[in-house]
Amino acid sequence: MLKLLNILAVDDDMINLKLLKSMLKKTEIVAEVVEAENGSDAINILKSRDDIDLILLDIVMPVMNGIEMLKIVRGDEKLKQLPIIVLTTDETKKSEALELGANGFLMKPIRINELKEKMDSVLI
Repeated sequence: MLKLLNILAVDDDMINLKLLKSMLKKTEIVAEVVEAENGSDAINILKSRDDIDLILLDIVMPVMNGIEMLKIVRGDEKLKQLPIIVLTTDETKKSEALELGANGFLMKPIRINELKEKMDSVLI
């Protein structure tokens, strides 16, 4: 029996979050989708929970953007092994995100089959 995943979805766009959540719920591998509106919220969630298996991270957000959050997560001994897939409309951020330790990169709009493939590849 596969362990079901707890996924942290970080996006300041509520519609994107809801869409992501409904897509993830349709896959049989997700137990819970935890939502955060920005990197700062996400860091607080990660500090309070040790059961997050994967982060889906938007880049362009207020308060703390995805690039800043990536730096913090990768610099934290307890969190740095967490797989992170960056989801964005900004292709120019791809190399920066991957250099900073993102495990994958998907362009929005997200398609469920692409997301599932990417999740499978980073969670091996």
